Amino acid sequence: MTNGSDRLQQLTEAGVSIWLDDLSRERIETGNLADLVKNSFLVGVTSNPAIFQSALAEGERYDEQVRELAASGADVDRAARAITTDDVREACKILRPVFDATNGVDGRVSIEVGPAIAHDTEATIAEARELWDTVGEPNLFIKIPGTPEGWPAITQTLAAGISVNVTLIFGLDQYRHVMEAYVAGLEQARAQGHDLSTIHSVASFFVSRVDTEIDKRLEATTSGPGTDPSLRGKAGVANARLAYQAYEEFFTGPRWEALREQGANTQRPLWASTGVKNPDYDDTMYVVDLVVENTVNTMPEKTLEAVADHGEVRGDRVRPFYDDARAHMDALAAAGIDYDDVIEVLIKEGVDKFVVAWDELLEELSESLESARA
Repeated sequence: MTNGSDRLQQLTEAGVSIWLDDLSRERIETGNLADLVKNSFLVGVTSNPAIFQSALAEGERYDEQVRELAASGADVDRAARAITTDDVREACKILRPVFDATNGVDGRVSIEVGPAIAHDTEATIAEARELWDTVGEPNLFIKIPGTPEGWPAITQTLAAGISVNVTLIFGLDQYRHVMEAYVAGLEQARAQGHDLSTIHSVASFFVSRVDTEIDKRLEATTSGPGTDPSLRGKAGVANARLAYQAYEEFFTGPRWEALREQGANTQRPLWASTGVKNPDYDDTMYVVDLVVENTVNTMPEKTLEAVADHGEVRGDRVRPFYDDARAHMDALAAAGIDYDDVIEVLIKEGVDKFVVAWDELLEELSESLESARA
């Protein structure tokens, strides 16, 4: 009989790095995060504005620091930066042994630049450097959105020797631009004398939100092939499989080999948004159906627990299905689904959601600072 630890071990042995898509001071201070690292094969953590907003809204463990910040005269932006970078720094310390043991591949903790600057290249570059310096831990990843304005920021940040987690990737063309930005960054880093072996990156390719958007469009279809229920709930996995095919095609050839010979690491695909949104779907599908070597799956704890409980790891579920994935995306196009429009909507929605979450965090924190000063 397979137990939860065995299933997570099987996932790890298949080449999937298990990261947690959540971070809070409670996880850090109660030992929960350290316990997941010790007992659940957890080797990384990602955060985003929505995660921090939720943590602060529910966490009394921030009260003392808020009072100290209020007493020091900190404004809301400085307070938010202090609180979030403190959590990330402590998480980095917990994950540091994993970082050392994997030579920098895992043991990573991600923090995102402010979502309001997702379309501002220069501001993104400046904030990436500021976050890197403020946290001050070598196992930090700076999250930069994969928007067109983000691409040159990704290149410049990597050129400075700073490791990057590119986030909010939904489309295949968008993903190719991200990989190009990564390689250009490595080439510039090499020219500036950086040791390429110390620079790492992941490309966070979002999964479940693709199904949510495409299913919504299919469900609104009243006639024709789009009414076929078998088309639903498969686009997210198919799109991600094609992304892995693009990854394999990109990191080959003389340009890449020249970098690899100098110690460069490929930019691993990271499957993000892997919590299932539709309760009718298998709650492990965005994990077990995307098992393939040299990938990361960052999942909510609920999904991690589901995989440990009943996830079925069946070997490589990506490479053998490239033709099936392409056929499914072609079928969606024949059913009237405009892929490019779906991706455009999802990128905008993704940025907007994080902006809203960050604004809510600042509003709640502002009220807490005012209350502490009263």
